[in-house]
Formats: sequence, structure tokens, C-alpha cells
Amino acid sequence: MRPAQLRRRFLLAFWYEVRVVWPILSGVVVIQLVLGILVGYLEGWRMGDAAYFTFVTGLTIGYGDLVPVRMLARVIAVAIGLCGILLTGLIAAIGVRALQAATEHETRR
Repeated sequence: MRPAQLRRRFLLAFWYEVRVVWPILSGVVVIQLVLGILVGYLEGWRMGDAAYFTFVTGLTIGYGDLVPVRMLARVIAVAIGLCGILLTGLIAAIGVRALQAATEHETRR
């Protein structure tokens, strides 16, 4: 199979898998944003800073430029991190499944 065909099959399979788990993916993102806005409210941050903190924490990057001080905000930040790990795992699983689907007929030979 040519690389262009494989890439096309992968992208189609990836899109299909995203549509299947979209309710879960969008739910996790919404939960993260709500928790991030709550942390921003507790810490007195602007909305943009709260969203930035949410995704930097959720993706486990953690630059450290925004750090929650209050204990409740720190506990919520841990929950944001756990949701981020779940989201990353789901996207990785979708990628693996799409790759399996794209190369399925090649492995049968």
C-alpha cells in the first residue's frame, strides 16, 4: 500500500473513532474547563488565565507560572490533571485503533 493511501485510511479511521467517543471526549473537556474556571474564581484569575492553567495542567505540562495557593484549588488542580491523563489516554487509544484499522488488510496477507 502506498503511503498516501495508508495516511488516508488512517485519517478516515481516526475520524470515525473520534465520532464514536465524542460524547466522552467532549464531556471530559467540559469538566476540565468547569474545574479550571472554578480554580480561576477561587484564585482571582482572569478567565483566559484559568483556561490556560486548565490545559497546561491537564496536559501535564505544568509550567508553574500560575500556581493555585488555596487548598481547595490545589485539590481541584489534581482532578484537572487526572481528567487530562484520561483525555490523553483516550486520544492515544483512538490513534492506535485507527492505525490498526488502516493496516488491517495488510496484516491479513
